Amino acid sequence: QVQLVESGGGLVQAGGSLRLTCAASGRIFRRYAMGWFRQAPGKEQEFVAAISWSGDSTYYADSVKGRFTITGDNAKNTVYLQMNSLEPEDTAVYYCAAKTMWATRSARDYNYWGQGTQVTVSS
Repeated sequence: QVQLVESGGGLVQAGGSLRLTCAASGRIFRRYAMGWFRQAPGKEQEFVAAISWSGDSTYYADSVKGRFTITGDNAKNTVYLQMNSLEPEDTAVYYCAAKTMWATRSARDYNYWGQGTQVTVSS
């Protein structure tokens, strides 16, 4: 089993920045791709960003491309989501997820999930 714990959420004004952190623990003996997803009230969960285990490949939703950056630190079993130029539309609960093999954009592919962290962007 792999446990994921997100942190770094909070309240920020539009145009501001936040950095989310996802710390993994447990039986981390495989190569995991990591993803960030979000869910706003009354909306379906959506893909935000993903990174391969090696860090060589990253993927972004069009809505965050150029504003968000996903990075990983394998030595610390941690993945980050740097969010800049935040907009009220980014308000959501952000979830970290892990899967074996390659990174994908589909939440159904991910086996392990964190509890989520709230991000609120005020206008």
